[in-house]
Amino acid sequence: MTEPTAWLMSEGRVMASAVVAESSTDRRIGLRGRGEHSGAFVLPSCRWIHTVGMRFDLDVAYLDSEGRVIKAVRMKRHRLGAPVLNARTVVEAHGGSFARWGLRVGDVIEIRVHDGATS
Repeated sequence: MTEPTAWLMSEGRVMASAVVAESSTDRRIGLRGRGEHSGAFVLPSCRWIHTVGMRFDLDVAYLDSEGRVIKAVRMKRHRLGAPVLNARTVVEAHGGSFARWGLRVGDVIEIRVHDGATS
């Protein structure tokens, strides 16, 4: 996986650094096989994930087309998640990260790319 390329932001505050999956390889590997990861992993155009092969539990946020968190869950290792039909983006983080960041359902999340562009 590449180095962080973006910031995960809400209401003008930086919540975490983020890596945005830009290739099929990034999407396929994700956080699997990695140790502790302090930032976020963003999967655009995604409605569901799994935690098969993970070394730790994940906090998972499902964002709608406006970037609003419509569902947030803690997924145990080696599980298959159910698709969230209105989701357009998935944000993954090490279990417990969302509590530290204050992320919850209803928050609007902005993915701000380092070069100044936003998505």
